[in-house]
Amino acid sequence: MGLGPKAELVSHQAQLLEEFLSKEQKAGRFAPRFKESAQPILVHGHCHQKAFAAVSPALDLLRLIPNASPQLIESSCCGMAGSFGYEVEHIEASKQMAELSLLPSIRKHPNAWVVADGTSCRHQIADGTKRDAIHIARILEDHLQP
Repeated sequence: MGLGPKAELVSHQAQLLEEFLSKEQKAGRFAPRFKESAQPILVHGHCHQKAFAAVSPALDLLRLIPNASPQLIESSCCGMAGSFGYEVEHIEASKQMAELSLLPSIRKHPNAWVVADGTSCRHQIADGTKRDAIHIARILEDHLQP
């Protein structure tokens, strides 16, 4: 595609799944029926979501699930930043970043779903807590009424 008008046109249409679904829900074109959540939901905002103000749409969607009460984990970057956290010269800094608030918050809620859209974030969470974090699409799917 290259740079120029075509790329600019596409860039104005690009959005994350949670942004799209939230806009569609607010416009009345997306009205899923969700079953009640049996567990609390913790949400870790990926750096991309934070940079583009896409954490709020994710929380808005999760609030559509009855009894979900999603709680945003107040954290900075998970420390991974792609492969950065696995590089031998950065692994300790990566772990220290995750231990500032992200991993301790997850450990405090052993029965909660953990939602993290970033692939590297999910790896950091799994490595640091032995818990599986899931993408928002999976939790929405798991709660859809048949």
